[in-house]
Amino acid sequence: MVDHDSGDARRTTFPAPSLIAGAFVGRAWNDAEDDEVVARMKSVVYSRTGDPSVLRLVDRDVTEPAPGEVRVRVVVSGVNPTDWKSRVGSGAGAAPPFPEVTPNQDGAGVIDAVGEGVENLAVGDRVWVYLAGHQRPTGTAQEYTNLPAARVVRLPAATSFDIGASLGVPAMTAHRALTVSEDGPKRLYPGALSGKVVLVAGGAGAVGHAAIQLARWAGATVITTISGPAKAALATAAGADHVINYREDNAAGAITKLAPDGVDLIVEVAIAANAQLDIDVLKPRGSIAIYANDGGEEFSLDVRQNMIKNLRYQFVLLYSVGDAAIVAAVEDITLALGDEALPVGEYAGLPLHRFPLAETADAHQAVQDGAVGKVLIDV
Repeated sequence: MVDHDSGDARRTTFPAPSLIAGAFVGRAWNDAEDDEVVARMKSVVYSRTGDPSVLRLVDRDVTEPAPGEVRVRVVVSGVNPTDWKSRVGSGAGAAPPFPEVTPNQDGAGVIDAVGEGVENLAVGDRVWVYLAGHQRPTGTAQEYTNLPAARVVRLPAATSFDIGASLGVPAMTAHRALTVSEDGPKRLYPGALSGKVVLVAGGAGAVGHAAIQLARWAGATVITTISGPAKAALATAAGADHVINYREDNAAGAITKLAPDGVDLIVEVAIAANAQLDIDVLKPRGSIAIYANDGGEEFSLDVRQNMIKNLRYQFVLLYSVGDAAIVAAVEDITLALGDEALPVGEYAGLPLHRFPLAETADAHQAVQDGAVGKVLIDV
């Protein structure tokens, strides 16, 4: 179908996913006790929380997808901070929510089996997947994974698996952050942010990188803050119009000089460190979308300063944004992919760090240690 109210007739409308549907209870998803075993595969699993050493490479059964699911032959698995945080849990040695968990929410590959009742997807489709391990043990650090069809999206023919595996958490989080402003658009498409000034804090991170790309694609002027020359080069490569080194420059003064009427929206990674800066540079009725707690778990708000400007704070966590926001992100990201607006690699501002499946523990450690760029696992 075409969404004729979207502002762009190329947008494909996807069925609404349920973030609850497909939740697993009890046995491991690839325990073949009640399913037909198709083959064997390599899978990375953990059965207790802890550091990367809890991750094990094992042989597991490949099973048929259940009704409403598809089986994806994973080509590339993406690693995000949320993946190692889930592995760590509330402390080492605790039992995860399932007897055995395969990590990693994001990935890309090819559909090789389709369950009963699945429409709009077929065997052979190149796809990207998101929330593969949300309320499920079926992450992407394995050769095959069975997922609800709603969490599997076709890749445009020109889009690589590397790009597909780099979407998910970063791009969908960035999309949500860019669409929560009271005076801004609820959907993204070329021109949706024309005339708007967006400040992206930490433009060299994965979410910051996606936010820069999506905001520029939608027509915004993008300012970003970074901590050094190397990250400045990456943010510039991603497409930022203006890059400010907050360790060397008077960030508030530099931003105000670039946007004397104020910034419309801030995509914020470190609100505890940037709370006053954000108030200083936002225009009245501006919004701050907070998606991480880098730099501190708590921050305080000056009621009067925020009240005078009628500022809005929106916290963003992909797992609980709701179905409507998920569908909007999938549709708009698909449109952006068609315009080749979300490239990855150092030339595009997001260096890739590759690991084989057998070194998934090293991949998790790299993300946990703050690798700049995107960590990918070749499955």
